[in-house]
Amino acid sequence: MLRVGLTGGIATGKTTVGEMFIELGCHLIDSDEIAHKLFEPGQDVHSAVIKAFGPRIVAADGTIDRKILGDIVFNDSAARAKLNILVHPAIIRRQQEFLNNIARTDPKGIGIVSAALMVEIGTYKNYDKVIVLSCPPNMQRMRLKTRSRLSDEQIEARLAAQMPVEDKVKHADFVIDTSTDLATTRRHVEMINSRLRELASHT
Repeated sequence: MLRVGLTGGIATGKTTVGEMFIELGCHLIDSDEIAHKLFEPGQDVHSAVIKAFGPRIVAADGTIDRKILGDIVFNDSAARAKLNILVHPAIIRRQQEFLNNIARTDPKGIGIVSAALMVEIGTYKNYDKVIVLSCPPNMQRMRLKTRSRLSDEQIEARLAAQMPVEDKVKHADFVIDTSTDLATTRRHVEMINSRLRELASHT
């Protein structure tokens, strides 16, 4: 089974590209969705994060309000590091469980982990191949403005907190420019999928 990392900055199209790979028969797990589940009441991570950041981050339904937590950590590198220490080990365990399961059920398949911070925290080294998505910062801003209720200040804080895409690209085996139209992106995904299939057949 071929282990593939899919990464890129915020609003570079990880969800869209991930869905394209799934349509082509790849197996994919989204680390943001893992985090959502870890932030639900009853999870150890949920309790630890509330203990670290206080009751102000708790939403009415008992889950963690990711917008409030985001405002805290995207404006404070020490708080961001604290959150990463609490959350990332559990996320990495879920990623590995997913990949190990795919290796058992589809040994010639492609298992993809989508995660925004794999270059920053070094987990990109865990994959056979790494795909990095890129698009200009202005397009990231536009997409964030369209899909969220974030203010301009909140958007800038999130962009400033992330590693520049040119640094992520240094660790890429494949780069997809997602600033083009969806049809062009899909063709690029299909070409990469074909190459990954060749590699997976020899695993």
